[in-house]
Amino acid sequence: MSGIVNDKSFDIIFRDGRTHSVWLDKAVSDITLQALYDLLCLGPTSANCSPARFLFLRSQEAKDRLRPHLSAGNLEQTMAAPIVAIVGYDLAFCDKFEILWPGNDQVRGWFEGNDEKLLETAFRNGTLQGAYMIVAARALGLDCGPMSGFNAAGVDGEFFPDSTLRVNFLCNLGYGDPGALPPRKPRLGFTDVAVVI
Repeated sequence: MSGIVNDKSFDIIFRDGRTHSVWLDKAVSDITLQALYDLLCLGPTSANCSPARFLFLRSQEAKDRLRPHLSAGNLEQTMAAPIVAIVGYDLAFCDKFEILWPGNDQVRGWFEGNDEKLLETAFRNGTLQGAYMIVAARALGLDCGPMSGFNAAGVDGEFFPDSTLRVNFLCNLGYGDPGALPPRKPRLGFTDVAVVI
């Protein structure tokens, strides 16, 4: 099937895109991180709420702060990654509606005062934005290593104390070693997961 995007782009973003855990010694520039955000922020979110917040750890000092909160299986790859993105979400996303939806005086009322809806909206849409980050990173030539395997309360306490920010997931970013990739694991087929009614 043909589309607007050429087949090579599909290869880069999806078919050949892999989760990396071995990293080349090649820096990721601030310009690349800015370009990454400039792309991912264009993805849709509910009411344009845009609750994701990103903390990019580059320095060894910053990564060392993360170290005690990582599971043993994620420690080596995370310490070696050029960038570790803490993908979080802001429970006070309503505070940005003056920027994100100017002229709509009702939008804050859709969420404020309802803690369950605030959490649900922030987590769901922050997760979407984290996925947009992975797609944008691959489109920019970066490799990704998204992961769970960390103590969320520890990460929140270390990086977001006394704030409305919460960690969602971590994602190592950089240039992966293609020679270190194992074979791709199988995926479920369309008929295993989808029904058209």
